[in-house]
Amino acid sequence: MFNIVLLMPEHPGNVGNIARTCVLTESRLHLVRPFKFNLSDKYLKKAGIDYWDYVDLVIHDSLEEFLDYIKGKNFYLVETPSQHRYVDVAFSDGDFLIFGREKEGIDESLLRNFKERIITIPMTPKINRSLNLANSVSIVLYEALRQVDFKF
Repeated sequence: MFNIVLLMPEHPGNVGNIARTCVLTESRLHLVRPFKFNLSDKYLKKAGIDYWDYVDLVIHDSLEEFLDYIKGKNFYLVETPSQHRYVDVAFSDGDFLIFGREKEGIDESLLRNFKERIITIPMTPKINRSLNLANSVSIVLYEALRQVDFKF
């Protein structure tokens, strides 16, 4: 089982879509507070449709609590500025794939402390934009699943 981590997510629609992806890939979803929405948000529920009863969900009250939780575990920070592409990583069952906020990404202090753990999805440098969070989660998660031969 892979672990998808959303640090302080902002858009309930993205979280709902990611929750659906987690259900269908038997991945655990970790949400790290604070959120910019309520878990009963109608957009969250709408995007997750009727999958919410099946989500393997862990909520962490703070970044510090989450970092304690993953001590000694393998993790990757998925962020745009990195020399290491996600396709060059040898993923293992149980890995944590960590994604930042939709607008700000992962906090700079966290990136500085774990430089060797940052991976990226290549994108054109011609414009200063990035992929939608739910799309990014799907891209990296499905590569990880491919590497473990889609063992659910």
